[in-house]
Amino acid sequence: MPRLLNISNEEGRDARVQSKAAKAMPGNRLGRPDIDTSFRRFLSTTQSGLHEELQKAHGDDYADALIEGDPETDIEQVGRRISTTHTVYLSGDGDVLHAPPEIVELILDPFGEERERRTPQELEANVNDAMPVRWRRRRLARTELVRRFAIKRTLQVRHDSGITYDYLYKMAAELDEAGVVVLMGAGEKGSEPLRFTQNGSPYQAFLEGRVDGPRYKLLLHLSDMELKPLPENPAAGGTP
Repeated sequence: MPRLLNISNEEGRDARVQSKAAKAMPGNRLGRPDIDTSFRRFLSTTQSGLHEELQKAHGDDYADALIEGDPETDIEQVGRRISTTHTVYLSGDGDVLHAPPEIVELILDPFGEERERRTPQELEANVNDAMPVRWRRRRLARTELVRRFAIKRTLQVRHDSGITYDYLYKMAAELDEAGVVVLMGAGEKGSEPLRFTQNGSPYQAFLEGRVDGPRYKLLLHLSDMELKPLPENPAAGGTP
């Protein structure tokens, strides 16, 4: 279902339009072309068939027990089809937690080393039909975008009237003619990354336009990963 999006053009004039996930190209299909393939999940073992439980029951070297019998297989349970599942939280010792654990945000440096631990901040969504998503000064060539950023999602911005058609077509034509994408920002000043849900992932958003005669496409590419070369790790003897 399309969602409403308030988008601003380069001159700062904004309009409420529709946005919808762009259709992805069909990928490779598993199975034979003449047979429909479906996936099912089945139970492979139970608690008593895990390594730690087998060690307790038969000692560290339980190979002979596996050869002589099937202590790892509960014939009443193994092979049953799994329909729905539920999340269960476990402690470090494997005990079931009857209340969700406290969430701690872990900040890592580019080398995977811990820099900071903190309580997660409550962040409101900043993309809606009231606050416009604005053009920023940064522009990239299309080829530079795909080399420097991993695109996670793409939304297609669409018109819902003749007036918004003219508005969006002009934006798409301007970007297409220049062969660039423009960085978009949210928030009051248009300087924040886009968050579509409360505490959702922040995205850098790049607007791309394509025009073919009277037809146009206006695509909002969302990325949460910029591809950068790693600096030398001081811990490994290099210089930062």
